[in-house]
Amino acid sequence: MTMGALGVVYGDIGTSPLYALKEAAKAAAHGGTLSPEAVLGVASLILWALLLIISLKYALLILRADNRGEGGIVALLALLHTRNAQPGTWRAHLLIVGLVGAALLYGDGAITPAISVLSAIEGLKVDAPSLAPVVVPVTIVILVGLFMMQKQGAGFIGRIFGPVMLAWFFVLAALGIHGIVKAPAVLAALSPLYAFDFLIHQDFHVSFAILGAAFLAVTGGEAMYADMGHFGRLPIRLAWFAICLPALVLNYFGQAALLITDPTMIENPFFQLCPDALHYPLVAFSAVATVIASQAIISGVFSLTQQSIQLGFLPRMQIRHTTSDAIGQIYVPLVNWLLAAATLGAVLSFGTSEALAGAYGIAVSLLMAITTLLAALVAIQWGYSPWLVVAVNGFFFVIDVIFFSANSIKLFEGGWFPLLLAAFVAFLMLTWRSGVKLVEAARGKLRQPEEDLIETAVNKCSARLPGTAVFLASAPRGVPLALTQFVKHNHVLHERIVLVTVLIEELPHIADEDRTEVIEIIPGITRVILHYGFMQNPTIYDGLTLACRHGKLPGIDLSDITYYVGRETIIPREDVPGMWVWRETLFAFLQRNAERSAAFFGVPTKQVVEFGTELEI
Repeated sequence: MTMGALGVVYGDIGTSPLYALKEAAKAAAHGGTLSPEAVLGVASLILWALLLIISLKYALLILRADNRGEGGIVALLALLHTRNAQPGTWRAHLLIVGLVGAALLYGDGAITPAISVLSAIEGLKVDAPSLAPVVVPVTIVILVGLFMMQKQGAGFIGRIFGPVMLAWFFVLAALGIHGIVKAPAVLAALSPLYAFDFLIHQDFHVSFAILGAAFLAVTGGEAMYADMGHFGRLPIRLAWFAICLPALVLNYFGQAALLITDPTMIENPFFQLCPDALHYPLVAFSAVATVIASQAIISGVFSLTQQSIQLGFLPRMQIRHTTSDAIGQIYVPLVNWLLAAATLGAVLSFGTSEALAGAYGIAVSLLMAITTLLAALVAIQWGYSPWLVVAVNGFFFVIDVIFFSANSIKLFEGGWFPLLLAAFVAFLMLTWRSGVKLVEAARGKLRQPEEDLIETAVNKCSARLPGTAVFLASAPRGVPLALTQFVKHNHVLHERIVLVTVLIEELPHIADEDRTEVIEIIPGITRVILHYGFMQNPTIYDGLTLACRHGKLPGIDLSDITYYVGRETIIPREDVPGMWVWRETLFAFLQRNAERSAAFFGVPTKQVVEFGTELEI
């Protein structure tokens, strides 16, 4: 598990040495000559950022805020029970903040592959400046291949992710030691006084620029929390403290030692650490490592999308499970190609890792601040002393805000790009969630009570059709609109009626023994409620199979039943209270193009009959 965590969790932060110290050193030089004091200050700042933000905050504290073993911002929202919060309450406002945080990961997902791969390929320019024109085309080819590969699943590459990244961290450490030996004086930067003294003696805008660049060294730390459910708390901590942290510190100090001895190496100190004979192999190895880092963030975006769909924050999309023996190995085609477009657009627009550094960091620093805030509320909810929580999380929140403020000065240098993507995704999430509530309210006005169904079945049906009919119901009470339409047009019922509702709980996983809830309304009419966690695939056929196996639905042949599903057409109306009409029109477009209910819930295609209904919102 520790080896797997190396490949998936630490790919992003593990490739930060390609660009982080370089950008911080350039900010410290601010156009002039880089002094040894500035190099020591930058190295000290990066070291203590890694210790405070990644080691102390994430590895030791944030990883404790898990939802039955699952982490990530969506898991935090589930723990705080914000999904069904009433409008105007503090939980409703908290949900908006959380959804903005989730949306920020999409902005990060577009920038990470771009800056990582681009910074690796730029290593070609160190020995051969004439190759500069091929950097962007080669980067584009690698990224296109990466996104095309997603439909095959990451499973076949996943087995080598860990060993490759282990070798990568050993290379980082070896390069760092090679540099430190030439200038051991760099070890003085272990003291935090160098970072503090250096920052306070700079102009305000220079200090902020240095902080913003140094923050690049900790981007990727959020993956420790988001991927906790895949690997567990202990393997993630072990991989960080035993391998990643020592290798990263050695490499950053090695680069700093190189700049102390030769400040002219500032254009690319990472590759200059390498002996000339090994330069091109290191470029190739860096490209492989950055592809792994990119794969990790792409998989994380897929996982976040799945969780958001399950909890009702995004419309249903086609989700393909690329392997049957690994949790989280999924492929979301629409998200993959939208992310590809954003990433390729970033490469073509910005052109260099230096320019992309301006776009990188602002979204991640805001996401980290939101995570700190939500984790504090979870800790208070769990009974920890509010004073202790405010003191500890407040300390880290101040650090997060300082880094966000430092990154915000890069807003017009490219920081607007991930924020624009995040704002767009957050707006879609809020629009979808509000629209779903309006649709459910419209359904509620049309939905018959169960008493009407009983009366129809007992007294008003002229005939009963042989066989079993399953009607999908959006709510665990009342009569599904599809069944109302069926009776209205046919004046008959089947001998056996099963009303099926899928409920996604605010827990990551629901055990099989708790999956099915069967309620007999009257003989011949049964309600089945299937409970799934937000990390599970909600398949109706599998749920009914489980109920039959446990003897809760005797006498039903699942291969010989008909599923009736309602398909709704949304009609935006100005005279019906709700959202602005243009937002309702957007919601109607999303709903019309969402994955069909039958396909999303795994209903056998050849057994489905759809009934159309118009709903005004």
